[in-house]
Amino acid sequence: MLSNLFNWQSLILLGITTYHLIASIQEKSKIPPIGKLIDVGGHKLHLYCAGEGEITIILDHSLGGIDGYFLVEELAKISRVCIYDRAGYGSSQSSNKSRTSEQIVKELHILLKKAEIEPPYILVGNSFGSYNMRLYAHYFPEEVLGMVLTDGLHEKQMLAMPLSMQLLKLFFTGSFFIASLGAALGVIRFLGIIGAFEVIKKELCQFPATKLKIVKRSFYSSRHWLTMFREMWSLNLSGYQVKKADDFGNMPIINIKAGNFLKPSIGKLYFSIPSADKLRDAIQSDLLLLSTDCEQLLAEKSSHFVWIDQPEVILAAVKRVLEKVENTKY
Repeated sequence: MLSNLFNWQSLILLGITTYHLIASIQEKSKIPPIGKLIDVGGHKLHLYCAGEGEITIILDHSLGGIDGYFLVEELAKISRVCIYDRAGYGSSQSSNKSRTSEQIVKELHILLKKAEIEPPYILVGNSFGSYNMRLYAHYFPEEVLGMVLTDGLHEKQMLAMPLSMQLLKLFFTGSFFIASLGAALGVIRFLGIIGAFEVIKKELCQFPATKLKIVKRSFYSSRHWLTMFREMWSLNLSGYQVKKADDFGNMPIINIKAGNFLKPSIGKLYFSIPSADKLRDAIQSDLLLLSTDCEQLLAEKSSHFVWIDQPEVILAAVKRVLEKVENTKY
């Protein structure tokens, strides 16, 4: 009996893996990226721009997230917007170079120059992307007019996390590596096809299927999860690197603070992690010191994934920063 069950499980997994490999090959050959691929020194990054305006909004994702695509078209109604996939995510190629904020900022600068995306910029960084955007604004202050940090990170608290949070971080790091194996076998794709993502995160149902496919397709790839593993593994190093990006004068900055760190829902079940919420509160207090013109917007109904839970708050923050910079000379 057990032998027959094992044989059936093996056949099902073989079928899932075979389908995944065929689908992956078809996607590469038949589904072109929506933007363009640009060489930044040994590998190519994907860049997509939309809208018009003298000021360009630059989006950088969270660790592992490419959910900025959900809001690109809405942001394009405000001004020109450009979104890119960091190396290893989405339509971008992987890189054997370190996945630290220093390296990421270096690649982003090359990307924008080669693509002839002229400043000035408003930078929007989600979670880990806030490290990258702060470091970019530090190195190239003449290009940046303002920033929006969506439930951003601050190195002071991140580098001094309590043991419980260090263990949670270690758990996530290990789970990303395990997920890369599941993605290679096609398990992640199978879960996406049967709608498991939408069950875990029901807010995904509000977005157009075309945008949802772009985001899901990245998660189906094992390199996506390996990149998450590498970025998380280097998170402390990125924290040390961004320490110098702590004073932006009177630059307009808006920090968006989520109501909870984690609030997944399955049916009527909701839960949060109090220690993570406490850490985030301290982080947000430190972020408010980055500039003399730094504001906080609350996304009270949102978890850490503000792009999915309350994207309208991000739109409001970008509009607010644009209003401020357009009322000043640059």
